[in-house]
Amino acid sequence: MNTLIYLIISGLFVIQTPQSKHFNFASEKTSPIKGENLLPMDKAADFYEFTLNDIDGNPVDFSKFKGQKLLIVNVASKCGYTPQYAELQELYDAYKEQLTILAFPANNFGGQEPGTNEDIKTFCTENYGVTFPMFEKISVKGVDKHPLYRWLSDKNLNGWNNTEPSWNFCKYFVNEKGELVKFFPSSVKPMDDEIIKLIKS
Repeated sequence: MNTLIYLIISGLFVIQTPQSKHFNFASEKTSPIKGENLLPMDKAADFYEFTLNDIDGNPVDFSKFKGQKLLIVNVASKCGYTPQYAELQELYDAYKEQLTILAFPANNFGGQEPGTNEDIKTFCTENYGVTFPMFEKISVKGVDKHPLYRWLSDKNLNGWNNTEPSWNFCKYFVNEKGELVKFFPSSVKPMDDEIIKLIKS
């Protein structure tokens, strides 16, 4: 009889073990933490280790930009700042020996870049005669922010800047050593004196 009681008590104890409780928790649905960046970060040692596809889908190794000054811009086709495409092209034409402009279409703000990569390329070519490098549409903000823009807006990665794009046509200036040196909000025009000064310095 004592043996039977012991076995019953032992069985009850096993049912209540943490292992059983863990199984119950695992079966429950959980929601991801809002605002948490869920994408893995490319552990690029420096800016030049990135590779992104251009607007035609061809991979571009950023090591090709070594020794060049760069202006990186998130662009959109249906924005109040869209006419800055004309000034970006003007800047590129005037300083292409010293500066390369890298344009990244993004639909993060007001749904102002809804088109496909082909649509975007056609729009920029036909309306603004864009010849500077354009890339595939990416996300520049939020949980799906592209690793390049995570590098641009995280001081632990770029050395000093935590500012991410607040709207379309924000600008990041990278020097010829691959160092981020300046952030410009959308309202700063491409031909602004401070941008020209950085190009000539």
